[in-house]
Amino acid sequence: MTDNSVRLRSRGMLDDLALVATDTEDEDVDDEFDDADEFPDPGLLPHAWAGSAMSDFSPGFRGRRDPDVDPSRVPPGQYVTGDFPVLSAGPTPSVGLDEWMFTVDGSVSDRKQWSWAEFSALPVEDVEVDIHCVTRWSKLDTRWRGVSVDTLLAEVETTADFAVAHSYGGYTTNLPLEDLIDGQAWIATTFDDQPLTSEHGGPARLLVPHLYFWKSAKWVRGLSLTDDDTPGFWENFGYHNYGDPWLEQRYHGD
Repeated sequence: MTDNSVRLRSRGMLDDLALVATDTEDEDVDDEFDDADEFPDPGLLPHAWAGSAMSDFSPGFRGRRDPDVDPSRVPPGQYVTGDFPVLSAGPTPSVGLDEWMFTVDGSVSDRKQWSWAEFSALPVEDVEVDIHCVTRWSKLDTRWRGVSVDTLLAEVETTADFAVAHSYGGYTTNLPLEDLIDGQAWIATTFDDQPLTSEHGGPARLLVPHLYFWKSAKWVRGLSLTDDDTPGFWENFGYHNYGDPWLEQRYHGD
């Protein structure tokens, strides 16, 4: 898919999707949007709409606040789901473990690269976190296992202030480097003690739980460290450059 296939829509698009979304993992919406796989994006499409290249669509989440949930754990405008909604379009990248590579490059002293076997030999951490999607669902107490970004950058010298996550399939998203270090981000390979499925970004996805979940890039293949902030895919089409769920930073200007 090219950038030209995406057309900006109004903020009302988010509410429009909430009307058709369900709290299931993958469900048909109508004859136009059925049997959808994933587009290379970590599960959101509320403020951008694709042309013919994105004719398939899988829904997100519609719900109400659960009175039994501690409200201090739920950012404003969010609803808790017990499922793991999928909201994206287009084909899921097919990445075999024998060809998967993860790379750290850009403004670095030395380019680093790991095969799946090499990556799997790195120390892992078990993480239990709450995650929040820009389409207004939140899932609490999610359990992941992965390699800390701190581990990947341990031997990297850089003066960069920013990073761009790159995914198989062409998706990108930008983050301040300070949001990826000090125990804040991981390259996750398991969810709920099972290998991460492709629909949720497997074999590996970036996990940055303190930001809206589009920043946790699915099918991740590397990080490029940069001196300048370079907006990623959805950031170029109206999403907030940072994406703090507690500040409801969904769109540019929020």
